[in-house]
Amino acid sequence: MRNINVESIRAPLVSEQNVEVVERKGLGHPDYICDSIMNQVSVELCREYIDKFGHIMHHNIDKGMLVAGSVSGRLGGGEINDPMRIIFGDRATFQADDTEIDVEHIAISTSKKWFLDNLRFVDPSIIEYQVELKEGSAELTDIFRRGARILPANDTSAAVGYAPLTLTERMVFDTERYLNSEKFKKDYPESGEDVKVMGVRQGENIHLTVAMPLVDRFVSSESEYFRMKDELLDIMNEFVNNYAQENYQPVTPSVSFNTLDMPGRGLGGIYTTVTGTSAEDADCGQVGRGNRVNGIIPLNRPVSSEAAAGKNPVSHVGKIYNVLTHVVADRIYQDVADVEEVYVWMLSEIGAAVDIPQIAAAQIRMSQGSVDSVGEDVKEIIDSELENIETFTQDLAEGKYPVC
Repeated sequence: MRNINVESIRAPLVSEQNVEVVERKGLGHPDYICDSIMNQVSVELCREYIDKFGHIMHHNIDKGMLVAGSVSGRLGGGEINDPMRIIFGDRATFQADDTEIDVEHIAISTSKKWFLDNLRFVDPSIIEYQVELKEGSAELTDIFRRGARILPANDTSAAVGYAPLTLTERMVFDTERYLNSEKFKKDYPESGEDVKVMGVRQGENIHLTVAMPLVDRFVSSESEYFRMKDELLDIMNEFVNNYAQENYQPVTPSVSFNTLDMPGRGLGGIYTTVTGTSAEDADCGQVGRGNRVNGIIPLNRPVSSEAAAGKNPVSHVGKIYNVLTHVVADRIYQDVADVEEVYVWMLSEIGAAVDIPQIAAAQIRMSQGSVDSVGEDVKEIIDSELENIETFTQDLAEGKYPVC
């Protein structure tokens, strides 16, 4: 019934390639903020739609943007001149069966809660919120009224996922999560949330370039900034060296930190912020410009072009297949013997049920044995995951799978 293809891949493992480049945009990065907020708005809308109508209605909150504000930075504590602005864009269902949904309130209240929960020094009450969500088109909206247990795809779209993550990919991801962990922020409150980690592995050497602002209320002078910076850099180097040892990998990691800094130039030569995020005055953000759904930007890998964050989780294959391909790839890697690396591809056809892709394909590199010997096991895993897609999409609707 399902068109599933399994083949061998002859390309070298990413971990065996001489050069590997991986990026992660962290919690306070403007692009991450957009992805995370818009996806949470989708989760909250799903909850409201199910409560009011018994099922999820048409929406896609995936055209969001964060417009940077302006501040007057000052050692010892600066001030905000113009606040950030969050723009919510694309489509939602505002009314059905004579019942209205206050989409604007859900979008704004969800955004405010996200800021309260995630960014210590951002006051959500002064942020400007611009809701530009409109009703969807007749045909795409009708998908949700056709009564099908599993909805048709609302687009012809392709996605790809893979497993396992390389050491470089995991190190980049976990370094950002460490720097933005609750304990780290408690121990080093001067560290801002706008953490970006760029990793490059060349042979057995991994170098991470970290950008992370210091919050100016904790910095009394330029010399104090550089003292704090040196302390934080030592901690980062200790973390990545321990990380390599704990993973039993014969690599030599190193870190550089805030490399634009230049002593003697005052605020122009140091990276400080008032709120912990560059969105206050330096960088705007946009949905889809940040991490892929597995939390990194892996430049050595094929990746999906769709922005998953904010899309509806029951008919938009740009979200469903984006996440599902990674889930399926991980299961194949975990459950099928001797699989060294696997890529899973899925292609939808608009109007066809989301559990029946045009094609689902697995490309596999084996450590020993042949792909033919495991082909049926792989097909069975792919088929079972598609067979249970209704449960998967419900979990996606509840936000159980991260998308950034």
